[in-house]
Amino acid sequence: MIRPAHVLAAGALALAAAVAFHPGAGPAAAAAAEPPRVNDAAVQQGIPRTLAAFGFFADAPGQVPAARVVPYRLNTPLYSDGAEKLRFLYLPEGTRLAAAGDGLPEIPVGAALIKTFAFGEGAGRRLIETRVLLHRADGWLALPYLWNEAQTEARLALAGARIDLVTPRGEAISYRVPNKNQCKECHGLDGAVVPIGPKARNLAQEWLAAIAARGMIDRVPDGADALPRWEGAADATGGAQVTLAARAYLDVNCAHCHRPGAMASNSGLDLRWEQRDPRALGVMKRPVAAGRGSAGLLFAVVPGKPRESILLHRMASAEPGVAMPELGKATVDPEGVRAVERWIAAMEP
Repeated sequence: MIRPAHVLAAGALALAAAVAFHPGAGPAAAAAAEPPRVNDAAVQQGIPRTLAAFGFFADAPGQVPAARVVPYRLNTPLYSDGAEKLRFLYLPEGTRLAAAGDGLPEIPVGAALIKTFAFGEGAGRRLIETRVLLHRADGWLALPYLWNEAQTEARLALAGARIDLVTPRGEAISYRVPNKNQCKECHGLDGAVVPIGPKARNLAQEWLAAIAARGMIDRVPDGADALPRWEGAADATGGAQVTLAARAYLDVNCAHCHRPGAMASNSGLDLRWEQRDPRALGVMKRPVAAGRGSAGLLFAVVPGKPRESILLHRMASAEPGVAMPELGKATVDPEGVRAVERWIAAMEP
């Protein structure tokens, strides 16, 4: 869950970026306010050894963005052991996003998506890794960068890494920075690497309107801002709100693998937001391969009976080989479990 302090921090960064690009500012003011520019050559070719080589940040340890690097947040974020995530979009000069319904906008070649994972708050905040997705002429390239202990720079970590840390809930874990190939396990679709986060349905209407006003997207997409703000969503009690929270959570945390063309497509589950077939969502669906992950249960989702549902059982486990999702977390997300449990419990038997 993104805490209010983090929301405020993201808002402050967004405001700073908006001021830096304000079209009404005079030449002198713009020259004084404009941050350094991104190294487009590094974005479009080669594999830079350091995050600094891209020039995405005017102040990388402070996560202050450079010119045309815009911070954003997701309504419902992917759970990663409680990590704070600082997300940024870079668009080269003269380019813009193109609206494409409630899914991913069309992102131009030369653009980049940047996501920093951090734990702790204030002076105690520790940057762990920054992942970048670079849109090149031959497709998307995913690269992980690991921050040093001094918090002064992040270096390429093609082999990934393990880092001992304590989560915001006080759980000691061995945090995994994915290697370059593991990035494909979540970002793979029909054999290609694709972004999975900034779908229009999971972006605030206000943010989309703001970048549209700056010419960074052609228009606010249809179906934008449909997923709920996660703060408090897991505690929803109304029927429609319960369904909304659970379906949003499954779309963000599970559907990048459980959908046609993705890594777990052979499971037969399709947990995307747009899916309406109950069986595809797991209702009274038997598992394709009943391993120990099923705990002897018979169906993915049993209406009215969350404790008899394999989907919830695997979400509520941290045991390797049982836990779902398999990658990206080492702990159980109690809010996500609660949201899905209430959704299943509310279903008519």
